[in-house]
Amino acid sequence: MYTQCPECLSVFSLDAQTLARAHGYVVCGHCQAGFDSLATLVEQLPPEPFAELPVNEPSLEPPLLDLVVYRPRPEPPAVVVADEAVPTAMPGPAVEDFSQLVFAPRFARKPLTRPSERAARRERRRLRPSGERHWPWVVACLLLALLLAMQLAWAKRDELIRDATVGGWLRGSCAMLGCELPLVAAPQRLRLLASNVQAHPSVAGALMISASVRNDAIFTQPWPVLTITLSNAQGQRIAMRRLQPAEYLDDAAVLRHGLAPGGSAVLLLEVEDPGDKAVAFEIGFE
Repeated sequence: MYTQCPECLSVFSLDAQTLARAHGYVVCGHCQAGFDSLATLVEQLPPEPFAELPVNEPSLEPPLLDLVVYRPRPEPPAVVVADEAVPTAMPGPAVEDFSQLVFAPRFARKPLTRPSERAARRERRRLRPSGERHWPWVVACLLLALLLAMQLAWAKRDELIRDATVGGWLRGSCAMLGCELPLVAAPQRLRLLASNVQAHPSVAGALMISASVRNDAIFTQPWPVLTITLSNAQGQRIAMRRLQPAEYLDDAAVLRHGLAPGGSAVLLLEVEDPGDKAVAFEIGFE
């Protein structure tokens, strides 16, 4: 409740206990003027800014109070028996006593959430460590970074497998997990150990070329594309053929597993004889 000093217009907050003790008469703490606080007593202040509180006009008749919240239980009359007062309840029908019931109006009910509790929750959120508030974002960023790293690794998988350090780590991990790395071609690390050209023993007008190949890479390579070039005595190229792996290998399992690191193989090729003009040949890998 609030009241206003009529001299300096200061507004004060007071409670029912203060009003009851002073019977409504109070002294202003600002200008030391005494005044009747009941004259301007209000439950709520009007919206600011305001100058003076409204004056409560005295009622011509005293107000009637009809909302009973408590009434003491009347004591039963005393019956005198042998010079002793013995309280005895008056006989009569049993009547339920509702005088002890207290009814509270709707506006006086306790709110579901007190302002102090809301303030306490806000304070707990403010005092909560920043790590507890930010950990979902940290986890999401880590997952996105991991996904980006996996995409980059897949795009650069050939370079990573060729790398001595990273490729060795990947091969060791796959050996433990039981997975297989994709085959990566490195034709510059294939070495031609020996080669020979001779007339085909059973087919007329054809040549048989044998080539011994070794994989000097530290990883398994797919079978290369062979390029065979035939030249004449002047060094001019007179014939060239590119052979895919499926053309000189008929074993699907060998073709799928590739050429192991450090492994070697002898390849037999059958080509058409270009005639006496071909005196030199060259074998390359792609």
